[in-house]
Amino acid sequence: MLHIGGWALGLMAAGLTALLLLVGLALAMAYPNVPDIGSLVDYRPKLPLRVYSSDGVLLGEFGAERRNFVPIAQIPQLMKDAVLAAEDLRFYQHGGVDYKGVARAALENLRDARSQGASTITMQVARNFYLSTEKTFTRKLYELLLAMKIENALSKDQILEVYMNQIYLGQRANGFAAAAEVYFGKSLQDLSVAEAAMLAGLPKAPSAYNPIANPARATARQHYVLNRMFDNGFITEAQHEEALAATLHYRSPTEPAVHAEFLAETARQLVYAQYGEEAYTRGLNVYLTVAASTQEVAYHALRRGLLDYELRQIYRGPEAYVDLPDDPKLVDARVVEALAEHPDNDELRAAVVLDAAPRKVTAMLLSGDIITVTGSGLRPVASGLSNKAGPKIRIRRGAVVRAMQGPKGAWMLTQVPEVEGALVAMDPRNGAIRALVGGFDFNKSKFNHVTQAWRQPGSSFKPFIYSAALEKGFTPATIVNDAPLFFDSGATGSQPWEPKNYDGKFDGPMPLQTALAKSKNMVSIRVLQATGVGFVQHWIQNFGFDPAKHPAYLTMALGAGSVTPMQMVIGYSVFANGGYRLPPMLIQRITDQRGKLLLQVKPPVLDDALRTVSARNAFVMDTMLQEVARSGTAARAQAMLKRPDIYGKTGTTNDSMDAWFAGFNPTLVGIVWIGYDQPRNLGDRETGGGLALPVWVELMQHELRGVPVQEIAPPAGVVQSGPYWMFDEYANGGGIESVGLDDKIPQPPTTEERSSILDLFRR
Repeated sequence: MLHIGGWALGLMAAGLTALLLLVGLALAMAYPNVPDIGSLVDYRPKLPLRVYSSDGVLLGEFGAERRNFVPIAQIPQLMKDAVLAAEDLRFYQHGGVDYKGVARAALENLRDARSQGASTITMQVARNFYLSTEKTFTRKLYELLLAMKIENALSKDQILEVYMNQIYLGQRANGFAAAAEVYFGKSLQDLSVAEAAMLAGLPKAPSAYNPIANPARATARQHYVLNRMFDNGFITEAQHEEALAATLHYRSPTEPAVHAEFLAETARQLVYAQYGEEAYTRGLNVYLTVAASTQEVAYHALRRGLLDYELRQIYRGPEAYVDLPDDPKLVDARVVEALAEHPDNDELRAAVVLDAAPRKVTAMLLSGDIITVTGSGLRPVASGLSNKAGPKIRIRRGAVVRAMQGPKGAWMLTQVPEVEGALVAMDPRNGAIRALVGGFDFNKSKFNHVTQAWRQPGSSFKPFIYSAALEKGFTPATIVNDAPLFFDSGATGSQPWEPKNYDGKFDGPMPLQTALAKSKNMVSIRVLQATGVGFVQHWIQNFGFDPAKHPAYLTMALGAGSVTPMQMVIGYSVFANGGYRLPPMLIQRITDQRGKLLLQVKPPVLDDALRTVSARNAFVMDTMLQEVARSGTAARAQAMLKRPDIYGKTGTTNDSMDAWFAGFNPTLVGIVWIGYDQPRNLGDRETGGGLALPVWVELMQHELRGVPVQEIAPPAGVVQSGPYWMFDEYANGGGIESVGLDDKIPQPPTTEERSSILDLFRR
């Protein structure tokens, strides 16, 4: 027995030696790649660039996070003790690495490459300053090496000072001083034992243990910290009991949660272009032209439109699957770990399914709340609950899914939209941007669809064609034939072309105004053909479009060129303000950290230098666009807003790949675009009027509340003839009266013709 035992011990020793040699070799190979820690040794928090709305609401910070730097000597011992109890009890004893914890984490990594633990405070500093958040053995190795390097360069107090001023604690707060202010409205010196313990529990998982969002889970974590503090002699039994029984009062948010990520990033780019790297260190305050309330309405309007569309799409399956323990007491911790990689997306909450059946699903949210989904709430994911669902589609225990609440509070399961969108609004009187939402989720994709997405505008581009036609003698009363057309390759530059109307029907001769209201493609093509593609290509420059993006072919009549939503809002503003093309203005002013004014942007003066289209051309187009919003494809606009001073045009591209609505009131122009980043069909029944228009209406309902009706007044040089306004020289038959009337609409065969055709087949 002794011989066998000695042999076993020898084998274990040999194995341990080999393991140590392997670890040593790995450390030696990795050390040359460890980042330089000079920035940590010379740690000086920088003053961030702050972006504010026009009404003073903070929209974003760049270059540094929300923090109040406090030297270690001024941090109360109570706060330091709470942090040590929660995160690293042996901080002042070890050399940066807790070897017992590392051994345990190594064993965990052998079982699951994503599992890890034993991160000391020094290791957390290394990770937060220099490393990614991916959970791999390689990253853990660099973390160990960096921790050793930091321990050799800094004293323990210096390391703790960096940690307590740097660590992210939720609510955009970095460091415990900032967190004390954000959560409790207090300085560190004024915190109670219970409050200090609550803050000390945040570094482990700021979202999961956020006391405002997840009070039950945060309290459980706080009690854990208080117990650790008592067990290790940091607080007395009386303090312990008092803190456990204390009711905490949190500071009411002083700022609404405004979703302006794309807006703030656009402002950052503008400021960086002027100030360079100094933009992130000088404490600049940038004030925009956008009101916080308008931006928030725009954000939710676009998201609602995209989420509503997603409910009609095929379910693609859960985002991930996790193994849940059988012990109910361990489920909560596993859900927290799983959802760390699937954060909530505003109203689109992440959840882990606890139990799934075709008619009922129960799931746990990040907050720890358990939700039950039944009935119509399961309809969007019905295919995932079917017995025939494939393994990657099936909703089962451990599936990571998305849930949101309907208007009446009932839960439904859905998915993160693949479809994207954009919304931008501008004041046509001065060019001030009033709202900008560049996509569904900035964290998912930072691609700003307002400024970067070049898409086909479809029928929303027709007004610019018609505007050019007015200069060539067309009027709203001009009769144009809605009859079939066929062109050889010369019309498109590539291949023969037989265009169609959206509904596949031809309605024959009609006034130009009616044709625009009904968005008749055949009429637009005839108008472009009669006006001249070269002239139109040149004319659209008056609205800010690049002729190179709109080749001089007849397909231009259907919006086959390329535009961005920002270009469209500039272009439609020319109609709204009577003919002036204004550059968009986003920044009102910039001040330094002391409030000294560095830049003040003055609104432009509407004079001849900015005029690109005559007032009468803009006005006649306004009358036609008003009819579109009254009786045409955008009739829902005036009907829903219940006012006549609404103008606009829907747009749906070929194969329904892009859906647009471009509309305005004399005080605000708004553009909405919806489509996939990799263009594909949105659905046979999906149109600009059905997808984009409701988003636009929701914004306008907010913005026009209390605004008096203000229809655009006729300028000099126009006259009304019946229901139509036109240039005065074109009245009484002076303009083009008709186009294409000789073209015939195919008629169905008569009874005699049908009989003759049948006779031919019989032969």
